[in-house]
Amino acid sequence: MVPIEFLKGDWTAGATLNFTRERPCLMTGVYRPAEDSYLLLEQARGRVCGSVLDMGTGSGLLAVELASKKCVSSVVAIDLDTAAVTEARRRAEDAGVADRIEFVVSDLFDELEDRRFDWIVFNPPYLPSEGSIDEASWAGGRVGGEVVMRFLHEAPDHLEPKGRILLILSSLTGVDLEKLRDGFRVEVVGEEPLFYERLQCLMLEPINPSEGPGRDPR
Repeated sequence: MVPIEFLKGDWTAGATLNFTRERPCLMTGVYRPAEDSYLLLEQARGRVCGSVLDMGTGSGLLAVELASKKCVSSVVAIDLDTAAVTEARRRAEDAGVADRIEFVVSDLFDELEDRRFDWIVFNPPYLPSEGSIDEASWAGGRVGGEVVMRFLHEAPDHLEPKGRILLILSSLTGVDLEKLRDGFRVEVVGEEPLFYERLQCLMLEPINPSEGPGRDPR
C-alpha cells in the first residue's frame, strides 16, 4: 500500500473550481460513455493484457472491449451502482463475452479482499461537488479528487508486481500530479482538450519505497 502520508496535506491544484459543468446524459442513472470513456479505451487497447480490473465500469464499455482481446486472461468489472453492473452485464451478453467477465457490486476495492491484477483501469468521478445535484458517477468530492486519492491509496495492494494503472483525470479535478509522483511513476499517455476542461489519461506504476520518487515509468 502507498503510505497514506503522501496523500495527506495540500495535494489540490490551484485552479478555480467553483463553476458548473454540464454532464453527458445518463441512461437509467448509469454514466453514458463520453469523451473520457473513449480516451481511456484508446489508451487501454494497445497496452492492457493479462488480468484486468475495470473499476467503476459504468455501462461496461471498457470491460467488454478488453474482454474481447486475446491477450486478456480475465476481467473483473466493478461498480458501486447495482444498475450500472446490470447495464454492464447486458452489454457483455450482447457482445458475447459475458463468460469472460466477473461482475461485482463494490465500493472501490471493498469486495475484492486481497485479489491482484496486472492492470487496473479507472474512469473515476473526478469533478468537484455541486451540492444537491451531485451524481455518484461524476462528483468526486469537495474538490473533485477525493475518490481518486482514496483509490490511489488502496490500489497498490491490488496490483501484481509490475502492475499498472490507467486513470482519467480532468484539469478540474484538483489533484497535483507532482504530489502523485511521491508514490507512483506517472506518465501522461493521452490528452483530450475540451471547451471547458482538459482530460488526461495517466499511466501509473507504484514506486517501491526503497526506490525513492520517480519521474518516468519504465
